[in-house]
Amino acid sequence: MSWMLHSVLCVTLAVNLPVTVGGSDPVQKLGDVSCILEQFPAETNAAASSLPKTTMLQRCILRLHHVLTLVLCVSATDDFDWTKNEKSSFYYGTFPTGFSWGAGSSAYQTEGAWNIDGKGMSIWDAFARKKGKIFSNDTGDSSCEGYYKYKDDISLMKDMKLNHYRFSISWPRILPSGLKNEHINEKGIKYYDDLINMLLENKITPIVTLYHWDLPQLLQEKYGGWQNGSMVNHFNDFANLCFERFGNRVKYWITFNNPWSIAVEGYETGEHAPGLKLKGTGAYKAAHHIIKAHAKVWHTYDMQWRSKQKGLVGISLTADWGEPVDITNQRDIEAAERYIQFYMGWFATPIFNGDYPQVMKDYVGRKSGQQGLGASRLPVFSPQEKSYIKGTCDFLGLGHFTTRYVTMKNYPSGLGDSYFSDRDLAELVDPQWPDPGSEWLYSVPWGFRRLLNFVKTQYGNPMIYVTENGVSEKMQCTDLCDDWRMKYFKDYINEMLKALKDGVNVKGYTAWSLLDNFEWDEGYSERFGLYYVDFRNKNKPRYPKASVQFYKRIISSNGFPNQREVESWKRKAVETCSSSNQLLAADPLIGHMEMVTEIVVPTVCTLCILLSAIFLMFLLRGRL
Repeated sequence: MSWMLHSVLCVTLAVNLPVTVGGSDPVQKLGDVSCILEQFPAETNAAASSLPKTTMLQRCILRLHHVLTLVLCVSATDDFDWTKNEKSSFYYGTFPTGFSWGAGSSAYQTEGAWNIDGKGMSIWDAFARKKGKIFSNDTGDSSCEGYYKYKDDISLMKDMKLNHYRFSISWPRILPSGLKNEHINEKGIKYYDDLINMLLENKITPIVTLYHWDLPQLLQEKYGGWQNGSMVNHFNDFANLCFERFGNRVKYWITFNNPWSIAVEGYETGEHAPGLKLKGTGAYKAAHHIIKAHAKVWHTYDMQWRSKQKGLVGISLTADWGEPVDITNQRDIEAAERYIQFYMGWFATPIFNGDYPQVMKDYVGRKSGQQGLGASRLPVFSPQEKSYIKGTCDFLGLGHFTTRYVTMKNYPSGLGDSYFSDRDLAELVDPQWPDPGSEWLYSVPWGFRRLLNFVKTQYGNPMIYVTENGVSEKMQCTDLCDDWRMKYFKDYINEMLKALKDGVNVKGYTAWSLLDNFEWDEGYSERFGLYYVDFRNKNKPRYPKASVQFYKRIISSNGFPNQREVESWKRKAVETCSSSNQLLAADPLIGHMEMVTEIVVPTVCTLCILLSAIFLMFLLRGRL
């Protein structure tokens, strides 16, 4: 769930101030949103070049009016109205009966037990061992110890009254080499059997992700991972085994989690495993194979298992919302749509319509031609593949965390191949948006409703399960009274409720995440969990944050019944987090006591025995 920010510009009422964001180049904090266009060349801003010569103040006021009011402009598409952005007040109401509430996790981020009971090595096991790849050189070797503590975690879910739990199956835990015909690890199968059975016993529906980034390392070494088309069949074999062993109980399957991150951060920027930097080609090639693998798995389920198991197969796509900086500027409107098409549309459009978005084909094709290449760097689907891929989605999983302003920006082809330069746009953020810690994650609730409505209009209003939504903190001191997370959940879930009023077909919501966990290249420095995990303690105890009680009340009320009741939730949640803080404060003392019991006492006893033996030796010698 992390992304790399490239060419992100912050906009605020501040002086120019160079800052560095994530792994990107230094960027500038510029003027307010209305004046940001002054910082771009005239050729990238048609609106600026056509304005009369006025004072800077008049021009800023004029643009402020353009940006912050919904005035007449031309929409970039016939379906989605880019000018209709109603930032309405909080809506009190409830979700439809049967709406499903849950929380999420993934195998590598929470299970630990990286080499226990026959599990093979994953690309993340290998990647995290390379110095400097992960913050503080952390690894997921033990993580939350979910492999051993799943019963305790299900008790936490039951107490919250969750309807579903989203988790992933570790491919190398059940197929250590990645290949079904070599060895099936029955101990790994048993772990997931036990987890699924206990969830069902507690009336919690399992929603299972087949691939949450932990490719078997041997497949990376032998075939080059998702750069190789053979992964399509290997992944299908793995998925088919999961359907065979677990499908009689699992009715919701997700093939891939956030394939954008797999492709871009794994094969373009190298920030994530396997850490390859194949700029301009690696991401497109990986994505092409992932889309074909998804379609093959959907068809396998459809032909072999659907009639017996009555389940559904979908995919989870993560996307930020992209809002035009200037809604009166057609180029900005087109740049914002291009941002979303290069992000979510890259995968959603083939799955729903059979081929890549036309704008991707046009832009990557043109840039490839300018670079003197004989063919586009974006691969091509054959007519047979297009018909095979189209419609392979029973439901769409949607992950969403934040929003960007987007404007047109030309990247000359001479700068080199890059997924990011292919888009010809710049991303902007407003630092007045709340940002509790993660440098890429700003709280912009209205973008969530916009994204959900975009999915409705672009893809025929598919059934949607929100598979990831949440906010992190990044702080030295621990504070279980996470008021910023309660506000984030309240505002984002409310925008989802408004989207349902708009007619969007949302069936469920998954808070990310149940527990603090290993946050990929950020290690343990960022915490998304509803439950705090003390990673310093070998037992990895869990402590509820205030947001647990707040989210629990949203679930029990199935929404927001009335203002008075909702306002009381935060007060009550903060009261409960005080006792949790006391427990957490006492934990280091308990840890020291355990150390005394487990290390100091045995050591002292051993020394006493040795000294007694030496003394006895001298005593015996004296007598002889």
